[in-house]
Amino acid sequence: MTGLADQAWFRDPALGRILALLNVDGGEGRVVGGAVRNGLMGLPVSDIDIATTLTPEIVMERAAVAGIKAVPTGLQHGTVTLVIDGKPFEVTTLRTDVETDGRHAKVAFSTDWKADAERRDLTINALYADAKGEVVDLVGGLADIEKRNIRFIGDAAKRIAEDHLRILRFFRFFAYYGSGRPDAEGLKACSAARSKLKTLSAERVWSELRKLLGAADPGRALLWMRQVAVLTEILPESERWGIDAIPSLVTTEKALGWTPDPLLRLAAIVPPDAARLEALAARLKLSNAEAATLKAWAMAAPVNDDMSSAAFERLLYRNGADGIVTRLKLALGVARGKAEGDFDEMARSARLTKLLDQAANWKKPQFPINGGDVMSAGIASGPRVGELLAGLENQWVEENFVSDRAALLARLQERVQ
Repeated sequence: MTGLADQAWFRDPALGRILALLNVDGGEGRVVGGAVRNGLMGLPVSDIDIATTLTPEIVMERAAVAGIKAVPTGLQHGTVTLVIDGKPFEVTTLRTDVETDGRHAKVAFSTDWKADAERRDLTINALYADAKGEVVDLVGGLADIEKRNIRFIGDAAKRIAEDHLRILRFFRFFAYYGSGRPDAEGLKACSAARSKLKTLSAERVWSELRKLLGAADPGRALLWMRQVAVLTEILPESERWGIDAIPSLVTTEKALGWTPDPLLRLAAIVPPDAARLEALAARLKLSNAEAATLKAWAMAAPVNDDMSSAAFERLLYRNGADGIVTRLKLALGVARGKAEGDFDEMARSARLTKLLDQAANWKKPQFPINGGDVMSAGIASGPRVGELLAGLENQWVEENFVSDRAALLARLQERVQ
């Protein structure tokens, strides 16, 4: 039988304490889900979730006796979070679905491990590891992990009908863990139910899409989402713009050591249209910071890749760096994608890289004088103050910021006389 007992995360004394707490007096607890999946796939394990035959009340009673902090984080769903040395472990009672409507589920507690496994979404997420580290597979998940096959448990259409967000989870898990072609039944069921995504909250949809876009390489998942019209359903802005820029962008990220950025990937597949992006941000309920990032990119000044460093410095001062950095990263991804054997694109890539480095390390110079200086020179408060200040600042920028405060004050005196 496949085992995880030798893996460092499973040997964590805190996890051992919790499993010992649950596996006495007729109770049983097993690690479930992502920790088991990642452990088997040789990937890092972070959050550790535990399933148990014990009710939440009994879990909390046992934790209190053992001196372990228990937080009732989701009692209605059977979840208690046990905390040891600041590390949380979610412990959830086995469940069966009593009623589902595609968005929410009413559950009943159970002691049936198979029923608990069969109510989960994907086979690779429904594996358990008992207290000895031996893996328990009740749904064929081990074979799917071996093949890197992402497959719904049982009837795909039924699993999706229980929670429509599983459409996006199918593609997200394919992006992270899948290989080859997605499961045919899963693809068909996702396509058939795609209109149901409109019934979900915008927050849940964007949360899943953001996670998918944050995968090391979301390209294949996005391609299949587009093939079965799921991408158009949640991101109609991508329909005519396409996802062709993703492969070269991902290759560029890996080559240059960029951390995967969901918003950069989003910008690669939607048009730089400020009005449409504002509507997108409102529809998906992006955070203010996320919406501002997209707006800055859409409204960023165009960059001529052969402009001088001094000219680019002036452009950055007048427009800010954030949107320009996004624009340069996307342009560099495209250029590098065309560069093999094309000397012009290789040269363009080099120029874009230089500009990107300059923008990424740029700090806005501080204009040495202000409105108070203008009024001290004898100009009364009013529009004239701003006009003089703007004229001096523009000249200072055109001279590439070389004039110091004394030189600018002298120039101010010349203009007010």
